[in-house]
Amino acid sequence: MQIVIASGKGGVGKSIFTSSLIYFLKDKFKLVAVDADAEAPNLHLIFNVDNWLEEKSLTGGKIAEINSEKCINCSLCIKNCTYKAVKKLSNKEKPVVNKLICEGCGACKIVCPVKAVTLKEAKSGTIRKTVTTYGFPLISAQLDVGRPNSGKLVTEEKKWAKETADEKTHILVDSAAGIGCQVIASVSGADLAILVAEPTKSSLHDLKRVHKVVEHFKIPSLFVVNKYNLNPSFKGVEKYAEEKKSKILGKIPYDAKVPQSIILRRPLPEVFPETEASKVIKEIGKKIECILKEE
Repeated sequence: MQIVIASGKGGVGKSIFTSSLIYFLKDKFKLVAVDADAEAPNLHLIFNVDNWLEEKSLTGGKIAEINSEKCINCSLCIKNCTYKAVKKLSNKEKPVVNKLICEGCGACKIVCPVKAVTLKEAKSGTIRKTVTTYGFPLISAQLDVGRPNSGKLVTEEKKWAKETADEKTHILVDSAAGIGCQVIASVSGADLAILVAEPTKSSLHDLKRVHKVVEHFKIPSLFVVNKYNLNPSFKGVEKYAEEKKSKILGKIPYDAKVPQSIILRRPLPEVFPETEASKVIKEIGKKIECILKEE
C-alpha cells in the first residue's frame, strides 16, 4: 500500500506522527519512507540522517541569461520584466538577471532587439536516498532557493520509492502542509490518506481543504487529532469526520517531550515510550497494522 500522511495546516505535528508511525511499523513490514515536503524536508532530521547514499539533480524551468557583449543597453528587458528580475547594478553597467527571482517567462528574450538574451535550463532541486540506521530506505528532496517544480520533485521521489520497493513493501509518504502542487503530487496514487489536525478552527478549516483534494482523487481517509487536550472542548474535527462518514484513528495528547526527541534526532516513541502520546500513537499503529494485513 501507499499511505500518505497530510494536513491542511503546518505545525500540527504531522512529521512527528509520521516518524512515530514508521517507527512502530518498521519491524513488522517492509517500508520505504518518503519525505514529500521538498521546500522544508525534516524527516531525515528525526531519523538522524546526515549522509545520503545516492543523489539526483532535477532540472526544470528556465532562467534568462544576458550576453553582455551583444547587449546594447537599451533597457527593454528591464521595462518588460514583470518580476523585476532584470536590473542594472549601476547606471553605467549593462542589465543583469537575478536568478533567484527570474521565472523564465522569456519576455526579455522576445523584446531584445539584438538577441542578447537566452533561456537556459536551471536546476530545480535534489532528490536523495539513504538507508536509515533503523533499516528502512528514506527518500527525501530539497528544492533549490527560488526555484519552481516542487511538485515534480515529489513525483520523482515517489517514482524512486516505487523502484526501490518490491511487491511486499509499503510506502509511507509524509506530505507537505497545504493544498499546493507538492500535496497533490503526494496524494496522487495513494491507497489511504491519514489527515492530521489540531483542535482549532483554523486547523479544521485547512483540514477540510486538503480533504477535498483527497476526495477528488477518490482516496479513503482517516483522521487523527493531535494535541487534543490543549482545547478539549473543541469537537469540530470529530463532527466533520462523522459528517464525512470517516473514522478518527486516535486523539493524541500534547507532549512536552516532543522537543527533546527532536533535539535527540530520534522518534518520540523510541526515546520516550512511556509518555501518553507515545502510547496513543502505538494504538494508532496497531490499527494501521491491521489495515495493512487485511490489504
